[in-house]
Amino acid sequence: MAKYLVIVESPAKAKTIKKYLGKNYEVIASEGHVRDLPKSDMGVDVENDFEPHYITIRGKGDLLKALRKAASKADFVYLATDPDREGEAISFHLAIALNLKEGKFKRITFNEITKNAVRDSIKNARDINMDLVDAQQARRVLDRLVGYGISPLLWEKVHKRGLSAGRVQSVALKMISDRDAEIEGFIPEEYWTIDALLQVPGQKKPVSFRYTEEVKTGEEAEQIRKAAEKKDFKVASLKESQRKTKAPLPFTTSTLQQTAAGRLNYSTSKTMRVAQQLYEGVEIKGQGTVGLITYLRTDSTRISEEADAAVREMIRHDFGEEYVADEELKDKKEKRIQDAHEAIRPTDLGQKPAALKGVLSDEQYKLYKLIYERFVASRMKPAVSDIFAVTVKNGEYTFRASTSSLSFHGFQLVYPSQEKQETAVNFHGISEDDVLKCADINAEQHFTAPPAHYTEASLVRSMEENGIGRPSTYAPTISVLLARRYVTKEKKELYITELGSAVNSIMEKGFPVIVDQDFTANMESLLDKIGEGTIQWKVVVRNFYPDLEEAIKDAGDTLASVRIADEQSDEICDLCGARMVIKYGAYGKFLACPNFPECRNTKPFFEKIGVSCPKCGKDLVVRRTQKGRIYYGCIDIPQCDFMSWSRPVAKACPKCGALMTFKGKRIACSDAACGYVEVYEPETAE
Repeated sequence: MAKYLVIVESPAKAKTIKKYLGKNYEVIASEGHVRDLPKSDMGVDVENDFEPHYITIRGKGDLLKALRKAASKADFVYLATDPDREGEAISFHLAIALNLKEGKFKRITFNEITKNAVRDSIKNARDINMDLVDAQQARRVLDRLVGYGISPLLWEKVHKRGLSAGRVQSVALKMISDRDAEIEGFIPEEYWTIDALLQVPGQKKPVSFRYTEEVKTGEEAEQIRKAAEKKDFKVASLKESQRKTKAPLPFTTSTLQQTAAGRLNYSTSKTMRVAQQLYEGVEIKGQGTVGLITYLRTDSTRISEEADAAVREMIRHDFGEEYVADEELKDKKEKRIQDAHEAIRPTDLGQKPAALKGVLSDEQYKLYKLIYERFVASRMKPAVSDIFAVTVKNGEYTFRASTSSLSFHGFQLVYPSQEKQETAVNFHGISEDDVLKCADINAEQHFTAPPAHYTEASLVRSMEENGIGRPSTYAPTISVLLARRYVTKEKKELYITELGSAVNSIMEKGFPVIVDQDFTANMESLLDKIGEGTIQWKVVVRNFYPDLEEAIKDAGDTLASVRIADEQSDEICDLCGARMVIKYGAYGKFLACPNFPECRNTKPFFEKIGVSCPKCGKDLVVRRTQKGRIYYGCIDIPQCDFMSWSRPVAKACPKCGALMTFKGKRIACSDAACGYVEVYEPETAE
């Protein structure tokens, strides 16, 4: 029988850790929280100084029974949940739920799941940090007070159940709403650019030199263009310089989400899901289960001295001393950093991405490669570009052109820039006072563009910059906004919906403090101070609640109701002939008769993709497997068994007549034996 019991959060993590500890240790997963506030009521006793009422989470009874049994047989218990506030709280609740006696258990944490880190954590076992527990408890209670206080008011005013407000989500919703309003109210301003195409010795094509002053109107642009045609273009100055581009810092949660969105097209939730897999451990032949990256929820760019030394030695060996950075990069921006965590980095530089390509899933490989290369690049020297700028004079008018060429790759040898590299122009064949022949002068009209809609990545960046939320809350906040249908996503961009606008309007009018960015950022700062032990959690709640209570009462009395019309479908009710409407329930969309309660007919809702089933001719719809994976199947399943993992296109293969499906940026015949492929033309497919 094992002498020691180690309790972690996930089964994958348990499997990874077990192999490092040997037969005297049993490792069991709690599968997240075991106790929480009840779902049926607020669970916070406002009259008794905001005392939270915790209960066992439904469905966790058998698991708790097994954990209690294992704990009673063990000589000692180690609580090894995640190394953050949430993990500290889970350990606290486990100690209570398992009736662990003082002196019979300790808390252990590790930033990476490696043999050394796990074994060192046991040597450095400690008591539960109640300051961190209180910080999590304060966050949970505040969120519950806001959610359970305001949500019923939203149901009443918008006449829809299932709506919710949140201390962080409502601020994020307002940010998206404000951006949409800014775009809608944007008035473009006209401006013009004037480019002189000049013949440069040694260049086959004319080189474009741009007029350096601001031009507002077409009349002014045409006046300058005509005047410039009549005069010589004389070289006024030649300037050579160098530009250094610093290496990027290692990833934080926020920068990982942003970069994965831009480079890999991953949503924030997908990035966190895949990173969690890499952190908890992946099965590698001959090595067993291996944790490949450090903890994924962090806002620190710091790395350990050992990791710093190891990566510098690897760079020295693989690329040469000239590529090793002179000193450690530091983040100059003032942040609220939970510096107990390192930046996100690979746990072992020997686990090179190329060697794991056939071992990891495609999405795991891409994210691991991104994390690995970013970490290595962070300890490499800057990239150096040679800049050559030429200024020419045309009477009173000044035109300028410049070119850059990479003279030292530095970190870009490992982590190339995503910016488009322009072909360098060789200006070394000209000298000052040379006269350049003009091939043409073009004046072009432009209009200023409105700000871009938020994407998941840019929203995370803005939330971080404004102190809204923390690394663990960015992805869940966005997921809630999408799930509640307050926001919709089209081609990466986030748009507020009619429902979202109605909810945001109520929040702005009735609860301006809740949606105020400064207030929310200040609250996050107070939660950090609770975690640092400099302020008591109930003091924060006591100061917050009276204003919230008064605002809820005033909003209930003064705010007008808002009705959101149900979206009509093309389906006709089988019972009464009315056109059915799309409703939203706990499990997503469904069709309902608008004549409820006289007619209670409902049907499943399926999103049609505009393609007919090749087997029976009925509609193909978006479906999901039990595990949530999307596929495309016939609406008449199980009567018709057609399905496809790739999205079908409303076009038959011109070679064999079979159905065609999307394959990246191309469309291909679904019959592998045919092999026909063509470039995707939007007008030929839905």
